[in-house]
Amino acid sequence: MVRWGGPIAKFVLNLSMAITAGGLVFAAYVLPDKSKSLNIAQNLSAFGAVTWVAAGALNFLFTYLNVTGSALAFDETFSQGLWLFATDIELGIALAINLVFAMAIALLIVMFRSLSATAILAVLSLAGLVPFALIGHAAGTANHGLAVNALGMHLVAIVIWVGGLIALFVTRPGTPAQASEFTKRFSTLALIAFALVLVSGVASSIVRLDGNLDFSNAYVVLLVLKVAVLLLLGVFGALYRLRIIGQLANGANRIRSFAKLAAVELILMGTAIGLATALAKTAPPLSEQNWDQPTPAELLTGEKLPPELTPDKFLTAWKIDLAWLVICVFAIGLYLYGVRRLKKRGDSWHFSRTASWVLGHLVLIYVTSGAINAYQEYLFSIHMIGHMILAMGIPVLLVVGAPITLISRAAAKRHDDSRGLREWALWAVHTKYAQLISHPLVAAVLFASSLVTFYYTPLFAWSTSDHLGHQWMVVHFLITGYLFAQALVGIDPGPNRLPYAARLLLLIGTMAFHAFFGLSLMSAEGLLLPEWYGAMGRTWGDSPLVDQQNGGAIAWGIGEIPTALLTVIVSVQWFKADKRESTRLDRASDRTGNQDLNEYNAMLAKLAARDARVAAKAQQNQEDR
Repeated sequence: MVRWGGPIAKFVLNLSMAITAGGLVFAAYVLPDKSKSLNIAQNLSAFGAVTWVAAGALNFLFTYLNVTGSALAFDETFSQGLWLFATDIELGIALAINLVFAMAIALLIVMFRSLSATAILAVLSLAGLVPFALIGHAAGTANHGLAVNALGMHLVAIVIWVGGLIALFVTRPGTPAQASEFTKRFSTLALIAFALVLVSGVASSIVRLDGNLDFSNAYVVLLVLKVAVLLLLGVFGALYRLRIIGQLANGANRIRSFAKLAAVELILMGTAIGLATALAKTAPPLSEQNWDQPTPAELLTGEKLPPELTPDKFLTAWKIDLAWLVICVFAIGLYLYGVRRLKKRGDSWHFSRTASWVLGHLVLIYVTSGAINAYQEYLFSIHMIGHMILAMGIPVLLVVGAPITLISRAAAKRHDDSRGLREWALWAVHTKYAQLISHPLVAAVLFASSLVTFYYTPLFAWSTSDHLGHQWMVVHFLITGYLFAQALVGIDPGPNRLPYAARLLLLIGTMAFHAFFGLSLMSAEGLLLPEWYGAMGRTWGDSPLVDQQNGGAIAWGIGEIPTALLTVIVSVQWFKADKRESTRLDRASDRTGNQDLNEYNAMLAKLAARDARVAAKAQQNQEDR
């Protein structure tokens, strides 16, 4: 039963996850709100979610039977074994979490049918793939972070690609114009998914190479062929989609056109998966094996202790975080494309905004993939440098780039009640939740309190020892820093704006709390995380306690740099706002022939006359006495 049931359950599980998550992503990005097509896609995803629950439960059971070698039973011992597998074993925990996601989505997708709820459920369903990325075959390799990111990106891309294609075929819009437009939107999703498959596949292969690039080895040859073939197929697929879109717009048979598109997409997917399977079955070049007893650093991080951090290492040491590298490159490319669209239609866009956005993402790439990422697990002081840049440096650069303003001006507006990039961005910033957390006082409290809630709770240990926790930490620092910077110097429109004087007071108060945090670390006589930094076994650099105190000095000292920068920006904005107001009043006065000035002088004259009468009356009363 396990021999045949396990593979079948796993296949159905993978397909149902693709139908659920891919269908929801397709519906959120492609289909109009309250339309028949949206209802069909939601029903498809609901069917996929129910199947996901059933297949997930069977896969959990068959995996338990296979791992333990036990037979199916219905007694208390078997039940206790299942519970132990689901709560104490990493593989079982991951499968159980995936199953919980499936049950939640299957319930919520029936209860909430709006387009906004569909988008939220799409994000939730993609999050349900994370456990599989953490337990994948590459997740236990030396470069654990890169392997997990590559596998996670691969899963997300395949799910969106396969599920979106199925949803496109099932919904089959009624009119030629709708068919052409929906296929065009799916083509955008498919292109992004293809790029992610290509990048994640190459990254996973590089992890297996472990730096041994031997072109005489069949694995390396297959890797090069895979990249070349996938690039050619990607170009062919994009061109063919454009052809199908044109045919649909001209009234071609929709069923036949969709069938042709599905066939080409399946060929692309099959080729990509086939090449990946061939690579998986081919032995990579053998690296030199180290059979020495693992060091404390290897036991904690899974990797060897890096060489001593010297000034040159800040430029030469790299540890790539694939997820953030892809996000940053995509964000820069999308921003530059938007600026180009504005320029083509004759609209202006300040170069300083573009430069700030690009610089912010280049710094983010360095923090997440450069020397800071390579050494932050071993030195608290380097971790603190990364924290300061993530929370106080990068957000200022990104806020000045005004991304929401650019999206609202450059992205094409949809007219069929569907939501593209522009509509979803504007929806996100105008939700009640966004209005709450973007309030200047709330943003300041989140920014300041995150120091305490992060470093003095188990969150710090989780973010240090777990890859998922580390990614959460980066996102958390970026978001809280962005909200705070947006409240102070934001160019994008927002629901709450404080007067400039209040902004300066808010900045000073928040930074004072930041300084006290740095001083507390400088004066501390114990380690925040002794089981990690104290047990790393470093043979170079300062002691863990001195290094932590240096981190406190960095939190205090480096924090002054963005504080000064924010103060300057707020002051300049205040000056420009006063100048604009003064200019506006002068122009209004000129248009009315200085009427406002004459009225002001008349008011002063009236007040002076009244004061004179009061003084004369008082003097008269004094003389009468």
